[in-house]
Amino acid sequence: MICLAAAALCSACQQPAKAPGALEPAVITEQVTHDTDDPAIWINPADTLQSLIIGTDKDSNGALYAFDLNGKIVRKTERLQRPNNVDIACGLLLGGQRVDVAVVTERETNMLRVFKLPGLEPVDNGGIPVFEGETERAPMGIALYTRPADTAIFAIAGRKNGPVNNYLWQYRLHDNGQGQVTGTLVRKFGQYSGKKEIEAIAVDHALGYVYCSDETVGVRKYNANPDDTAAPELALFGTTGFASDHEGISIYPLTDSTGYILVSNQQANTFMVYRREGAAGNPHQHTLVAEVPVSTIESDGSEVTAVPLGSRFPKGMLVAMSNGKVFHYYSWSDIEAKIRQ
Repeated sequence: MICLAAAALCSACQQPAKAPGALEPAVITEQVTHDTDDPAIWINPADTLQSLIIGTDKDSNGALYAFDLNGKIVRKTERLQRPNNVDIACGLLLGGQRVDVAVVTERETNMLRVFKLPGLEPVDNGGIPVFEGETERAPMGIALYTRPADTAIFAIAGRKNGPVNNYLWQYRLHDNGQGQVTGTLVRKFGQYSGKKEIEAIAVDHALGYVYCSDETVGVRKYNANPDDTAAPELALFGTTGFASDHEGISIYPLTDSTGYILVSNQQANTFMVYRREGAAGNPHQHTLVAEVPVSTIESDGSEVTAVPLGSRFPKGMLVAMSNGKVFHYYSWSDIEAKIRQ
């Protein structure tokens, strides 16, 4: 994470100060051991109040953590070697049953790791190698896409460094025949500026798009379906207004086709909000509608849900990583009020 010399700093902690009017989180989680990086939200289908926030502790002796809606740590995995980003998919066919899984990039082993939810049991036979045959392999970003036509589940992975073309690789996740998850490479795609890195990746399942943050440049947009092998870039937006890094991407639906795309303006401690549906006549023209200041410090990763989660989160929540080894939970009602100001 980079602190801008020109940013206002807290004299005690030498971190960027909160922006004026910054929202306060409804919940701050318990601390992990080393360094939070990226969250995902698992909605419990039987009882939404028992839903979990799944988050990474990014270190060579790191782990994947599960938090409850009160921010309490309820379980964690065994050691993972620098787990970076995480995403969740529901209904992966494994051992003849449909299961929900969290998939995390393990940077130091060049693997994807897969854990069954809600118990965080490993179901990947030790890990799925990615970017094989490449000089630059270390995986960072990940997003999971479920194809509506056949419910096939795909992992779209990015890396710490890579080529100008085909920076992202897409893998189909499936049973290896022994009740464990493996991955088959199905597509390489995506442009990269070469200026810093691409970490944050998010999929809009309903509309079929994948977005990725090319840090210091903008947000790139592609079709998520790997059948689009040509994979032309559909948009590059958010190219202005950022203090430095473009980070976590979250998609909040208002309807099946409308809503907001939130992008972390990391060094400004704000979220830039764009129209999910694009502009009239151009679904790939994503205009800025608001900049929401938050109390989160230098947020790398974020996730959002529109599912009501009790009285504190009646319209869902935004979860954002913050410096201090924690995640912040914000009520969407508070975010929405800022957008409408």
